Amino acid sequence: MVELCAHRWTITAVVLACLTLIGSLLIHGLQWPSLVAFRAQMPDPKPVDITNITTIVLWYWPFGQTAALKGNVCSERFGIPNCILVDDQSLFSRADFVIFHNRELINGQQRLPVHLSRPQKQRWVWYSLESPVHNGNLRPFAGHFNCTMSYRHDADIHGPYGRLVPQDFGTGLTVEDFIPKDKSSLACWVVSNYAPHHKRTEVYNKLKTIIPVDVYGGAVNRRLDDKTLRSTISRCYFYLSFENSISRDYITEKFWYNALVGGAVPVVLGPRREQYEAVAPKDSFIHVDDFRSLEELGEFLRKLAKDKQRYASYFNWRLKYTVEYFKDWREEFCRICPKVSSLQTQKVYNDLDAWERK
Repeated sequence: MVELCAHRWTITAVVLACLTLIGSLLIHGLQWPSLVAFRAQMPDPKPVDITNITTIVLWYWPFGQTAALKGNVCSERFGIPNCILVDDQSLFSRADFVIFHNRELINGQQRLPVHLSRPQKQRWVWYSLESPVHNGNLRPFAGHFNCTMSYRHDADIHGPYGRLVPQDFGTGLTVEDFIPKDKSSLACWVVSNYAPHHKRTEVYNKLKTIIPVDVYGGAVNRRLDDKTLRSTISRCYFYLSFENSISRDYITEKFWYNALVGGAVPVVLGPRREQYEAVAPKDSFIHVDDFRSLEELGEFLRKLAKDKQRYASYFNWRLKYTVEYFKDWREEFCRICPKVSSLQTQKVYNDLDAWERK
């Protein structure tokens, strides 16, 4: 009896479920025409254009200084669309560009993957921020590279150590607002690579007998970290932006970051004045070559530090520009993508050494 009742209740439940389902279908059926009409008004999803995407493979990190490449770094971190940067060598066959840092090539840490089947349209990028004297013998690389990436203005991909960017600061600011107030040292210099044969060493050794120069860095065992570097330089009226070698367009962080960002007037030793003037106002720096002797330079610096109005004129550029300086390898490499359309497609460097030394 119990089993019969249970059976009847089961049949009843099934019938009720079927009626509910039929009712639901009838209701939805009545709504279906309007749903079709609604969908007809919806635009078709826009197809993704993958032909615009540039894939860059970094074959190895410069100086072993790795950084995270998770996600789409170029787009998410630097706002550069249609650009994929990876360091996965297994993606070689899919790469539009492959970047090779020169330092690891010339010291034998890395080799060009000439044993791999290279896609016809793939371009290899030779990358270096060093001056020619430190780039070694480039003759073995003849015929392999399609693009140069360097601080040089004539490089296919120009990647300087820094640049001035126009900035609208509005009204109310004066030059004095940009000059650090606690200056106590006439001149300072931060140096790690101290070599007797460098011209800058010769100039410094003579200049320090004429004016006081505070020296910091690994060369004198007075290292400064990122936090203390700028605060130390800001207390100096002048900073010795002396390059380790004199070469075309070779203007490094010693000028852009240490001096200009640090809040001191740069005294430069590097390429000719006109090359500095190509990237910065002529009254924003002092060039060693402007003086007949170092004695004359030293006397000029002494007088200038005491003349507040004239000294302030070397900061006039701060009312119009900010300094954008090299910060991140990843950003530099992502910047290749917006320049793709301007690069020659069939270019090959059959004598990279000759280009680098011209």
